[in-house]
Amino acid sequence: QAQVVESGGGLVQAGGSLRLSCTVTGRTGTNYAMGWFRQAPGKERDFVAAINWGTTYYADSVKGRFTISRDNAKNTLYLQMNSLKPEDTAVYYCAAGDLVWERRSIVTMEGSWGQGTQVTVSS
Repeated sequence: QAQVVESGGGLVQAGGSLRLSCTVTGRTGTNYAMGWFRQAPGKERDFVAAINWGTTYYADSVKGRFTISRDNAKNTLYLQMNSLKPEDTAVYYCAAGDLVWERRSIVTMEGSWGQGTQVTVSS
């Protein structure tokens, strides 16, 4: 019943910045994890970042460049992306629910997923 909608994607030059937003409706409370994943053309969907309570998690490929945050009052998740690289080009998906771990890595989420927003970084 939850609806997840991403926005904020676009075309930027390498080294530039974007901020993605994700709104969640139809779900009561805020006691659930949220995360960002991305899928490049011809590739599998990969974990990018997640937040659960006060703890944040990042893929090694984005650590130090991306920042995930959450505004509980607005039921909105953000991904601030700085120092963007062409290899960051992908469709970015937002999810709300439970983190799924394999060993010590986040691999996916169980819950509701958004439709995705395109991020293109030009060289």
